[in-house]
Amino acid sequence: MRCERIWRGARLATLDAARPGLGIVENGIVAAADGRILYAGPATEAPAFEAEEALDVEGRWITPGLIDCHTHLVFGGDRAHEFELRLAGASYEEIARAGGGIVSTMKATRAASEAELVAAALPRLDALIAEGVTTIEVKSGYGLSDDAELKSLRAARALGQARPVSVATTYLGAHALPPEAKGDKAGYIDQVIALLPRIAKEKLADAVDAFCEGIAFSPDEVARLFAAARALGLKLKLHADQLSNLHGAKLAAEFGALSADHLEHTDDDGAAAMAQAGTVAVLLPGAFYFIRETKLPPVDLFRRHGTRIALATDCNPGTSPLTSLLLTLNMGATLFRLTVDECLAGVTREAARALGRLDDIGTLEAGKSCDLAIWDIERPAELVYRMGFNPLHARVWRGK
Repeated sequence: MRCERIWRGARLATLDAARPGLGIVENGIVAAADGRILYAGPATEAPAFEAEEALDVEGRWITPGLIDCHTHLVFGGDRAHEFELRLAGASYEEIARAGGGIVSTMKATRAASEAELVAAALPRLDALIAEGVTTIEVKSGYGLSDDAELKSLRAARALGQARPVSVATTYLGAHALPPEAKGDKAGYIDQVIALLPRIAKEKLADAVDAFCEGIAFSPDEVARLFAAARALGLKLKLHADQLSNLHGAKLAAEFGALSADHLEHTDDDGAAAMAQAGTVAVLLPGAFYFIRETKLPPVDLFRRHGTRIALATDCNPGTSPLTSLLLTLNMGATLFRLTVDECLAGVTREAARALGRLDDIGTLEAGKSCDLAIWDIERPAELVYRMGFNPLHARVWRGK
């Protein structure tokens, strides 16, 4: 059988759900052609391949390329000053209600050109790529006007043209209420909804997200937006139950959302509803750490109900200025008590599920995109255990 490239002498963590745990294969090979995996499994069971290029990885580990399934990579400016205020005792909510937070980034984002937004985001993206990330989700949400939101989505799409990485984009117009809409949340939601047909027609976003929280939008307002987005065939995601329990997790499940994210205050009903709907729980330990949250997400509830768990950086200027998915792995284990297997599945298979792309990425299986991360490690646990350490030997995106 012909193939373009073959990687031999590998230990594989396939994340294939048909295999136990991480789907480990001790003496494995990966063969690819036309950017897709032809075979990933034991060398002893492999077809006879004729490879244009054969690479011996000398016992290194190969995992699926990593996936950062929740980021806000496109924004203008930074919020270092607000970090100082928080250190002095101000809360996230106090800063937001005083006109800081998302609104302060809105001003810088509106002032930036599309090219400037791309240029600002590229170093953040490069840091993630350097750790083996091959797919990333990027949200808008800092423009909060039609023009600025469209500009942000175009910038996010442009990142995928500027670098060898797959970019999934999400429209987060319902991130905060801009100053010009003060006192008229219903009118602003109307504005966000009115932009949906253009976003869908121009294929600027793969999904629609909202911030369901007391300082942002109510469940009823989010439901109205989600109904409109779903009618246009757009997938759904939700920032839910981060600062309080507005039953956002249950709302996300009722709409069949791909994921509900944050979830520190989610209750038993919410976890059960997510499991039944197949809505992934995306946990964001960087934000938990950075805003010094004390209420842990209910990991035991998710386990009990069988809710899938993913991890992501939540890279953003205000609550998680984090560009390391490897550090996120350690945080997930250390702060949230996730197991090594849960952490690694959370940035591969379950992250792919949270993007609605498990049929194409997230595991090493025949037919899927050949996105690989090759590691200089002795065991997969090192990727979770170590901090400030990048053992990436090579990264492969679409077979190259």
